[in-house]
Amino acid sequence: MLNYDAFRASATQTDPFPYSVTPGLLSPQAVADAIRDYPKIDMGGLFLPEMASYGPSFDSLLKELEGPEVRNIIGEKLGIDLTGRPTMVTLRCNCQAKDGRIHADSKFKVATLLLYLNDDWADTQGGKLRVLRSGTDLEDYAAEVAPQGGLAVCFRVQPNSWHGHKPFVGPRRYVMLNYCTDVEARDREVARHRWSNRVKKFKRLFGIGHIAQKAA
Repeated sequence: MLNYDAFRASATQTDPFPYSVTPGLLSPQAVADAIRDYPKIDMGGLFLPEMASYGPSFDSLLKELEGPEVRNIIGEKLGIDLTGRPTMVTLRCNCQAKDGRIHADSKFKVATLLLYLNDDWADTQGGKLRVLRSGTDLEDYAAEVAPQGGLAVCFRVQPNSWHGHKPFVGPRRYVMLNYCTDVEARDREVARHRWSNRVKKFKRLFGIGHIAQKAA
């Protein structure tokens, strides 16, 4: 499903930290198939794939993302040896007003890949990822990327890997693939997400955390 030629060809930037933007990592048809089979979760936050139901095209995409070729390309692009680094995948379906606050990613992560699975993103919308030069100013950015379907951003996680986006409320789908420092750290984080996902689903039974979906 993935366009490895496009992935390899996308340039790596170093200002203010190593990152790369790859438009068209998925073809328009592959994006449509992945969106069709993407989990239908009407809550905010990140979810483990194991906590959701999804179709075969999305399942194939997840397997390919965790494959050796993606690992090798990301390692080469970011100058990191990812051999043996355990992976963790999480999904987001909806963006809330509180999302997008400036952060640099957790220390247990070595590298992050974000693959967006949205329809065309209007220029006037918020929710565009910004690669930031500081942890305090959302307007001091080196790049701004609309989360168009099939576009991927990968970056090296380090103390200054600041990023965020302006507020947006509504569907904003992406797959986040993380390469982690070690198995123990990954497993602790998976356990945390598993518990959080269960709590969210329990609250959803009482109408808490439900995000109304816009009509197609």
